[in-house]
Amino acid sequence: MKKLLVILFTTISSLSTHAQSWDYRVIRDLNVVNRPKNLDKGFQFISNSTSAVCIGVPVSIMAAGLFTHDKNLLQQGEQIAIAYGVSTISTWAFKLTVKRDRPFVTHPDIIKLSSGGGSSFPSGHANNAFALATSVFLENKKWYIGVPAFTWASLVAYSRVDLGVHYPTDVLTGAAFGVGSAFAARKINRWIHKEKPVPKTAALF
Repeated sequence: MKKLLVILFTTISSLSTHAQSWDYRVIRDLNVVNRPKNLDKGFQFISNSTSAVCIGVPVSIMAAGLFTHDKNLLQQGEQIAIAYGVSTISTWAFKLTVKRDRPFVTHPDIIKLSSGGGSSFPSGHANNAFALATSVFLENKKWYIGVPAFTWASLVAYSRVDLGVHYPTDVLTGAAFGVGSAFAARKINRWIHKEKPVPKTAALF
C-alpha cells in the first residue's frame, strides 16, 4: 500500500511538473517569441471589452423586455446576468483557494501588457466571456449568434495569454467554468420562476 501511494504521488508530481513546463513554453512562445506586436492594441481592446460586454448585453436585453413587456426577453436577460454572477463568484473562490502567481511574476521574461490583479488561476475574463457566449447561444441556438459569440469569447481567452497575464491552463479552465456557469444559471433561473421555459414569442436577435 505504501509503495502504491509513493508511485501515485510521484506520478501526480510528474504530471504537475510537465503541465507547468507546457504552460510556460506556450505562454513564452505566444507572448515573447512569436507575439505579433502590431496586434497588441487590438488584443488589449478585446481583453478590456469583457466587463462592458458581459454587463451591457444582459442589461440591454432586460431593458428591451421591460420596454416591450416581453417576459421571454426579460427572462433571457436575467439568465445571462445570473451566469455572469455565477462565473464571477466561482472565479474569485478559486483564486482565493489556489493562489497561483501570475506568469510575469514567476517568469521575468514574460511581458505584462494588460492589467492582472489577484492570482492567476483561473482566468476571470475567460470565465465571464464563455459564460456570456454560452448563455446567449442557449437562449437562441442560432449559428449566426453562436459563431460571433464564441469567436469573441475565444479571442478574449487568447488575449489573456498573448498579453502575458495568464497561463494557457488558466484560460482553458476559465472557459470550462464559464460554460458550466451558463448551464447552472439556466437551472437557477428556471427554479426562481418555478416554471418551464417560456415559449419563444419574440427574440432580440
